[in-house]
Amino acid sequence: MPRSILHLDLDAFYAAVEVLDHPELKGKPVIVGGTENRGVVAAASYEARKFGVRSAMAIARAKRLCPGGIYLPVRMSRYAEMSGRVFAIYGCFTPLVEPLSIDEAFLDITGCERLFGSAEETARKIKETVRQETGLIVSAGAASNKFIAKIASDVGKPDGLVVVPPGEEQAFLDPLPVSRVWGVGKVTEEELERMGIRTIKDLRGMTKESLISAFGAHGGHLFALARGIDDRPVETEREVKSIGHEETYGRDLKHREIMRRELLALSNRVAERLRKEGFRGKTITLKVKYADFVQVTRAITLYNATDDGGTIYRCALDLLAETEAGARPVRLLGVSLSKLSKATDHVLESRMEQIPLFGRTGAATTMRAAPLPPDPAKKERLNRAVDAIREKFGPGGIVPGAFPADEKSDR
Repeated sequence: MPRSILHLDLDAFYAAVEVLDHPELKGKPVIVGGTENRGVVAAASYEARKFGVRSAMAIARAKRLCPGGIYLPVRMSRYAEMSGRVFAIYGCFTPLVEPLSIDEAFLDITGCERLFGSAEETARKIKETVRQETGLIVSAGAASNKFIAKIASDVGKPDGLVVVPPGEEQAFLDPLPVSRVWGVGKVTEEELERMGIRTIKDLRGMTKESLISAFGAHGGHLFALARGIDDRPVETEREVKSIGHEETYGRDLKHREIMRRELLALSNRVAERLRKEGFRGKTITLKVKYADFVQVTRAITLYNATDDGGTIYRCALDLLAETEAGARPVRLLGVSLSKLSKATDHVLESRMEQIPLFGRTGAATTMRAAPLPPDPAKKERLNRAVDAIREKFGPGGIVPGAFPADEKSDR
């Protein structure tokens, strides 16, 4: 029995929520992402897209393309609230819901025909229910697998409903540009075009061996998708792989003292999120984007996982010293933790940390003495107390008083 998969995508979600909350904006070019030129576009209404404005575009460029646009800051708590309402509706149709992002999901509705009708009828009922109960618009794609359902919803935007019946997958895929295939970005697309491959049908004409020769293991992935092969199930639980936070600054950061203060704030925010979500992480990654948009990352892996802001901060400072920050102005800083484990599973095994340094030619591994807090339980209670204060009084309820004495000197 063929599977029946839906891909549902809220149209211009952030912008649509803003229009919903401010009806006077309807029909106007709305761009969400901030009012400062240093930010990036998080979402653009379809009226704004007519001017060439797209997600991830710099706000400064968006303003050149659409000077008459309405530029609004991101209100993530409001978007999360509306997303929760929409996903609750999805759950009324099937328990097999796989969130891809705050505004996008796969649903497996195989076997639900007796309850809601065909895939097309089910998708239509979901679209109507979301519109009636939230005022938002969902584009839908229905197919026998995730890959084709995703393309179907994309080609039908906005407010689309595209169904690809079983047996018609290849006829649907063949005329489409090869850029529709997952994993075909700009570089791969240019390489394929040099090989004379412009459509999915062209790609399907290539042998698996030739694609692997040209693109390595990725070539096998392209070979399968060109034939509409995608056996991945809809996964209701997705493993959290990293937790982090980053900031793009209105003015370039030029002094290490300011950068250190920003890293302290970022480290504490990440630590708070880790504790709130019940994780600890071993690999700490620092992201630095210079004023000329060149981006570098540096990472260290601890022997013991942590959710402590002070530990994260000290490691971030060490990583900052491995960059040109200070010698070059910085427009963005980010801190994240990966190699996560549940805090309840964490066992302190050693008072030594192993720290591989990445991002250089020839990654080096070193061992250094890095004693944990003398009383981990006391440190844990302190962190929980800080979290409780911030939960009650907001982020400004308690803040670090100063840098530790040994961290005041410029690095």
